[in-house]
Amino acid sequence: MKKEKKSRQGSEVLTPAVVFTNRELSWLAFNERVLEEAARKDIPFAERLSFLAIYQSNLDEFFRVRVGTLTDQDLLDEKVRENKTNMTPQEQLTAIMETVRRLNRRKDEIYAELMLNLEDKGIRVVDFHKISAMQSAHLENYFDQTVALLLSPMIVGKRQPMPFLRNYEIYAIASMRSKKGKNGSKKTGIISCAANVLPRLIPVPGEANTYVLSEELILHCIDHVFKNYEIESKSLVRLTRNADIDPDALFDESEDYREFMSELMKKRNKLTPVRMEFSRELGIDLISSLCKELKVDEKNVFRNSTPLDLSYLFQLKDCLHDQKDLFYKYRSPQKTTQFRRRESLMEQVMQEDKLLSYPYDSMEPFLNLLFEAADNPEVLSIKMTLYRLAPNSRIVEALIAAAENGKDVEVLVELKARFDEENNIEWSRRLERAGCHVIYGLNGYKVHSKLCLITGLRDSEIYYISHVGTGNFNEKTAKLYTDYALLTANKGIGENVAEIFQALSQEETVEESQYLLAAPNCLQNRLIALMDEEIAHAQSGEDAYIGIKINSLTDKTLILKLIEASKAGVKIEMIVRGICCLKPGVKNETENIRVISIVGRFLEHSRVYIFGTGEREKIYISSADFMTRNTLRRVEVATPVFDTSIKNKLRTMFNSMLQDNCQAWELQWDGSYCRVENTDAPMNAQEHFYELAYEEAAEKKTTAAKV
Repeated sequence: MKKEKKSRQGSEVLTPAVVFTNRELSWLAFNERVLEEAARKDIPFAERLSFLAIYQSNLDEFFRVRVGTLTDQDLLDEKVRENKTNMTPQEQLTAIMETVRRLNRRKDEIYAELMLNLEDKGIRVVDFHKISAMQSAHLENYFDQTVALLLSPMIVGKRQPMPFLRNYEIYAIASMRSKKGKNGSKKTGIISCAANVLPRLIPVPGEANTYVLSEELILHCIDHVFKNYEIESKSLVRLTRNADIDPDALFDESEDYREFMSELMKKRNKLTPVRMEFSRELGIDLISSLCKELKVDEKNVFRNSTPLDLSYLFQLKDCLHDQKDLFYKYRSPQKTTQFRRRESLMEQVMQEDKLLSYPYDSMEPFLNLLFEAADNPEVLSIKMTLYRLAPNSRIVEALIAAAENGKDVEVLVELKARFDEENNIEWSRRLERAGCHVIYGLNGYKVHSKLCLITGLRDSEIYYISHVGTGNFNEKTAKLYTDYALLTANKGIGENVAEIFQALSQEETVEESQYLLAAPNCLQNRLIALMDEEIAHAQSGEDAYIGIKINSLTDKTLILKLIEASKAGVKIEMIVRGICCLKPGVKNETENIRVISIVGRFLEHSRVYIFGTGEREKIYISSADFMTRNTLRRVEVATPVFDTSIKNKLRTMFNSMLQDNCQAWELQWDGSYCRVENTDAPMNAQEHFYELAYEEAAEKKTTAAKV
């Protein structure tokens, strides 16, 4: 991560090929920004622990999904090349491994510093070199009397095959030789350190708030288990298994789709490993043997100085809960001032559009709106798309209440929501049992749109209340992710949403939509048309503008159009949290493009598209990133915002994020990122928006008290 500020353009004219960054390396650069949050001295200490754990969990999923996909591509066809940087799968894998090794060294440094700081806070996580002989004896006795009875040791030799090692599970492994005979046979001992068997943090006797990790205790005492063997070397090991599996390619139309997905998830957990991590040095022969047995490429073997699973840092964070200064200032979603108390929410939305901005606004108005619709005799139907749900979803409760009240409830539950498949299968069963009509997605497409349509009948006339959002219908993430939700009774939008649901119910997608931009057929082409309008204005000497806030930018068609717009003189400002395959500030190519990334307390998840200036400004909120998978291989929806006050709010928030100089990183012409640092007054956009939400809520309370 480059710290120093760089010039925004090179010293010479660069070829268009240099405008692109590889997708996977750009994602790793994003995760590096997450990692650097753990190193910051200006954020509360306990929050730094979270960022380090998040860095690791992000990397775990990256290996399962992206490295898994590249590995499969490399095995199938070496000629496949990435469409922007022309890298082969093997070239990308090599670059990934080199980058990850560099990042892991940085992770080790940050972890060591955090552990030292943690000791100053009165909490220690130690190994057996840092405790007394008496404490070691107590822990060894605890192991013999309790822990050993819970373990299932395994021995691998010529007659005993390698057991199946589960994804993400930590194992204690030892190279050992039988004590019987002069040349005892060599074996490998393996013990699962499954987290469900023991608490991860085991107290060290006689010393408050001092712990050893359970896997370290097991490894330390491994000779207590394999008593008839001499331990030659030992380590902890952890596998990451491929998760690249295509349900649509494997599904047989004669099968029950839900049961097929349930079985497929079991198979996914048994796919080939794409990474093996060790905590100690092991002999080359043993590592080679393990790689052969487990079918792991030796290039994908990593030696870590930190614990192999950092999720326990969240437990350490909880141990600090009484030291409030070590945490971010407490924030909770506020009741928006847009709704009046004791009045029908449906009626208020029918009078004017409403915009909920999470996590600053509470999700309660939308939840209450659903429950009101479930009980309203005018309401004929409620239709919704569900992608990821909270554990105890009130969304589902409202839908079930509506079905039990005789409403026609149609729910599309996306069973291909990666790593949420099993949860969604269970939710779909519950919804079906309650009488809801459940659809399970489309062949070849994921349904990622965030749509809800309430249809009512009043005075023989149909009316609609539509929800079009940028984030999931998930009460938990609505407190952690930044997202927008538009509630509108606009008839044109409602009719378009109804058309999308009608198409989905027939396993189809809409070909055209008058108001909405709807992937896969009419989002990418409509975005290009909007960009072309700005290009035309710029070529006529008028002010032209494109503002984009998304999570990722990989769609080459859209990237090329952005380059064309930049060269035509269109001013382009982009807030791209994660992957960005376009380099801004490249001479003669992208000089009119600025890209920043905000990585902070809340995960930036909202998508906003802005085109034009002044009276011709158009603003959309959307569920879609600028990725080919979103624009061409998913059902996504962007809605125009017509209400002037809401447009002003979105534009003001967008501008505030562009001014962020506390959490923002700016992408440079060479593909590196550096923190935004200037002499302006500090602007932490996320904290700023929360302050505004609190101020508005307080003002509303004061006004209500006076009344």
